[in-house]
Amino acid sequence: MRRIESGVVRPGWEAEIEAQGLVYNKTQVPGGEVRSYWREGPFYDFSMDEVQMLEGAVAQLFEMCVAAGDHVVDNDLFDRMRIPPMARPQIRRTWESEPPSIYARFDLRYDGQGPPQLLEFNADTPTGLVESAVTQWNWHLFTGQGRDQWNALHDKLVAAWTRNLVKWERRTGVRPRVHLAWTSEETSGEDRMTVAYLMDTVVQAGYEAIELVVEDIVLDDGDGRFYDAQGRHLDLVFKLYPWEWLLEDEFGPAVLADSARPGGTTWVEPVYKMLWSTKALLPVLWQLFGTDPALGRYLLPAYFADEAPTSWRSYVRKPLWGREGANVAIVREGEVLAELPGRYGTEGYVLQEFAPLPDFAGVDGPHHPVLGAWVVDGEPAGLGIRESDGLITDNLSYFVPHTIDYQPPRA
Repeated sequence: MRRIESGVVRPGWEAEIEAQGLVYNKTQVPGGEVRSYWREGPFYDFSMDEVQMLEGAVAQLFEMCVAAGDHVVDNDLFDRMRIPPMARPQIRRTWESEPPSIYARFDLRYDGQGPPQLLEFNADTPTGLVESAVTQWNWHLFTGQGRDQWNALHDKLVAAWTRNLVKWERRTGVRPRVHLAWTSEETSGEDRMTVAYLMDTVVQAGYEAIELVVEDIVLDDGDGRFYDAQGRHLDLVFKLYPWEWLLEDEFGPAVLADSARPGGTTWVEPVYKMLWSTKALLPVLWQLFGTDPALGRYLLPAYFADEAPTSWRSYVRKPLWGREGANVAIVREGEVLAELPGRYGTEGYVLQEFAPLPDFAGVDGPHHPVLGAWVVDGEPAGLGIRESDGLITDNLSYFVPHTIDYQPPRA
């Protein structure tokens, strides 16, 4: 793994990436400066051996998460995971019945030397999809840099919808309309364009796709079922809206009740994803696999905050339901090295061993990459890389494309 400082810069690249759906490229930073989220020019390069190793690690991590889910359900650890009681029956039901699930993303620490290590699992509402599946692939095709790219996202998404929707149709006897929902509270355009892209993959799978704003979902008081503003029943809904938020809404209990009844709405991702989208997954994984020489190497030691070793003086404190680095604190030798504000933390924290992100420093300063390894329908599917100036990857990070086996042009 290496960072190429000065690659090809395409003429008119800003207009090009916006036309491809990256309408949220311009990022305003504190102080008012506007900068590009997409890095044009720099990129990361991997050998094919590295990509195959990363792919194998991601497949193994997914199997470990399945085992962790079994462990939580079988041992009734929902209280420890801080999962609301009203969700637990449906988590158990969906964990066993395996309703449609499409995608997720592992965030990994990797420095090009040792094995990748899990930072967290974005299993419910991961974003960064448009830039991973579309923008960087078109960049690769245009620039011709590298022999390939780890990017099977589009084809795997279409195949995932096809498999899951055909299975759902056979089980119910109904050909589903697929609503794809985003919240109007997210104003950058990222959620809407993620939904727009996924709509395209649904259509390519041969099914009808309908855009839906979460705030426009209608609960019928008469039959207790959900409809869109045009009165169409919600057969199957992909929701870019986290389960922990959905359950806090006033119709959260109705969502759970309706989804359990015959003919009720099927929600994608399913509610069992709460087992994985919480940082509480990290200490469960460490408890199960931390001492395993083969599997533990993919993990960093992690504990619930009230169970951490008293000798620990360097760690990362993460809120159970935090997002985009909010309320994350890095503690080194007992002193807070970095901390971000936010609205999370009342639900509790986990502590994870502090393993600083590698620094691929360039002429403009430090670059700390986090590898976002995508899983589609339970299989490794591709890579997207975000890098930050600091050690906490937040919503001001950059997206950097990647290649496989890049050879610099001859002078």
